[in-house]
Amino acid sequence: MKRLLIKYTFFIGLSVILASACNKDLLDTVPNDRLSTNIFWKTEQDAVLAVNAIYTFLDGNTIFSWDAYTDIAHVNQNFQPEAFVELGTYDVTSAPVYNAWAAAYQGIQLSNYFLANVDKVNTTNTALIDRLKSEARTIRAYHYIKLAGLFGDVPLITTPLNVDEAVKLTRTPVAQIYDFVDKELTESAPLLPASYPSAADRGRIRQGTAWALKARADLWAGRYQAAVDAASQVTGYSLNKSYQNLFTYAGENNSEILLDKQFIKDLVPVNVFNLLAPYSQKNAQGYYVPTRAMVDMYEDNDPRMHFSIFMNGDTLPSGIVFKPTPGGGGADAIGSTYYSSATGYNIKKYINNADYADPSNNGINIILLRYAEVLLTYAEAKIELNQLDASVYDAINKVRNSRDDVKLPDIAMGKTQAELRAIVRRERTVELAFEGLHLFDIRRWKTGATVMQGPVYGMTYISNGQPVTVEAVSSTRTFTDKHYLWPIPQKERDLDPNLSQNKDW
Repeated sequence: MKRLLIKYTFFIGLSVILASACNKDLLDTVPNDRLSTNIFWKTEQDAVLAVNAIYTFLDGNTIFSWDAYTDIAHVNQNFQPEAFVELGTYDVTSAPVYNAWAAAYQGIQLSNYFLANVDKVNTTNTALIDRLKSEARTIRAYHYIKLAGLFGDVPLITTPLNVDEAVKLTRTPVAQIYDFVDKELTESAPLLPASYPSAADRGRIRQGTAWALKARADLWAGRYQAAVDAASQVTGYSLNKSYQNLFTYAGENNSEILLDKQFIKDLVPVNVFNLLAPYSQKNAQGYYVPTRAMVDMYEDNDPRMHFSIFMNGDTLPSGIVFKPTPGGGGADAIGSTYYSSATGYNIKKYINNADYADPSNNGINIILLRYAEVLLTYAEAKIELNQLDASVYDAINKVRNSRDDVKLPDIAMGKTQAELRAIVRRERTVELAFEGLHLFDIRRWKTGATVMQGPVYGMTYISNGQPVTVEAVSSTRTFTDKHYLWPIPQKERDLDPNLSQNKDW
């Protein structure tokens, strides 16, 4: 019921409104292309239904492509448009670039529409309206953080636009985007509840969500003290006791999750099993696959590797053994089909045995923000400030060893700033692998030109008594300074000549 409320009630209500608008007796009074103030924006329930719709524009499967544009994952089918982004051969007309822009601004426009109309609701329950406004403002801030990380300067839009206004926009400097995000989240957080008493409200924005998003934004902006302060405001959360079940149905809505995109099998499903699982699993696509560079980042005996990646010899959801070795026979052998993993690895996060029966109809929630990120954000910001106190080690070590199934040795005190920087960066990469954050990390760390050059490598196997490391076909990447920001999509500049372009695009 909780996700049904959050995701569908508004659309059911919208359908009723539009159906009513088609009644011959109402044709002269009710428009059928929008929600009329004659019949909507009247009650508290209208306000709740309207804010629910904004949640549908949170990211879902898109997050997996972002990691495939980095060193830790690979676009497995080299003829897909995402592959050109990975290789560095994309341009201003590339579909993934435009789609990211368009999806974010759809979410922003819907948030703006809600905020412009919700005060029309006749109620004395100002606390409810303030909460709903804060939910909308927080989701809008989420989109602006993403846009700033991908494009840099972007138009800052805070009110609904008509067509004439939309083609006269200019780009707002990215520093001002981050200023706006800071203000929105700082003002929204106190108006949000720490938690919701009803299970029907699981998945809603909470106070901790707003503070955690502010910490993310401030870290990406290089505002390290602000990131420390915001992360310190995230209280009442804890790491889930099992890393392995974080991405399973058993782990949904646990104490670590601050924000997720919620799905429901049969109603609004997600096809993550079909997208990521090995090809032998009912012809799953294995669209994005891990790389050898990702595998090599794990320390010896780090169980998170086996919880995150299918490797040679693992048991798959169907009960068969994963056999990716070239020439080894079976559907998963490298080279047997372009759907089989070109690296010999497949992503295991979000692959649930229960979804094998219907691979494109999954109900698993996609996590967008969790407490482990907050801890690592706090640690990294403190390290960049050169505030190397015990709290830095405590934050990193909680992530490393406070789960029942992840018990890695503590990082010992006494490290230099450079040593701790390398440690926290590796820890972010392995802890948050395949969760859509590494693209933004290598951009702000300015490591893209180092890690995104040359071929993609995969598993090592023995052939004729000698070790052979797989090199993915047509996988040679090129990364230059211009790739630290995506270009402004040409479609947008054709419509609005006032939009400037990023350097060298």
